[in-house]
Amino acid sequence: MLYTVKETAALAKVTVKTLHHYHKIGLLLPCEVSEAGYRLYGMKELQRLQHILFYRELDFPLKKIQGMLDGEPERLSVLSEQRQLIHTRKKRLEKLIKTLDESIGHARKGEVMSESKLFTGFESEKEWEAALAKQKAYIKEKYDYDIIGEDPINVESMNESALEAKRFMDEMIQSLKGGLKFDDGKVQHLIQQHLAFLNNHGHNITEHDFAGQNRFFLNDDFHRNMLEEQQIGLSYYLCIAAEAYASRKG
Repeated sequence: MLYTVKETAALAKVTVKTLHHYHKIGLLLPCEVSEAGYRLYGMKELQRLQHILFYRELDFPLKKIQGMLDGEPERLSVLSEQRQLIHTRKKRLEKLIKTLDESIGHARKGEVMSESKLFTGFESEKEWEAALAKQKAYIKEKYDYDIIGEDPINVESMNESALEAKRFMDEMIQSLKGGLKFDDGKVQHLIQQHLAFLNNHGHNITEHDFAGQNRFFLNDDFHRNMLEEQQIGLSYYLCIAAEAYASRKG
């Protein structure tokens, strides 16, 4: 069975203009053109259109889609790849929805969401830029300093660092709630582990840098509030624990 452009557009829920454009750029050609000049599409073309629309849903540019499909890859392998890509996006979107729900809940209560939770589910440079925009603007306005330079954000590195920050903060919170003193061996070991991670991932931060950073967080309203929202007393606890660790190291 063959379908006209109008019928194909209705089946695929796209516009006739879209199909004309795909034809014009060679992405989707009709199987034949009738004597009256109507473009006609068969099952093979409908299947190719399905692949195109799946890739478009994943934000692939048309030129790249054409390059991927022009070799006429085996349909099952294309569908399997697209299923995996869409499944990965689904999982990311579920994380983003959860983060949005938590953000809405905090906003309704007039609370500030914790740093680690703010970034759950962010896996693209644009998403990270948006997430950091408020902090970046605050630092720029108050201190005339850019916390993010001109270089592109390394998304994988940022995600990994966010997970480490969450792990570290969660354990420090548990130490604080458990009544461990800031100079307790376990607390100091947590700081040692965290600094080792940072230095192994290109941050090049000394124990004195870390102590200074946490002193800054304690004295700065924006960052202190973010820490205190996670646990009352956390900003002071982190600061004193970091300074104790720096003193031990000399």
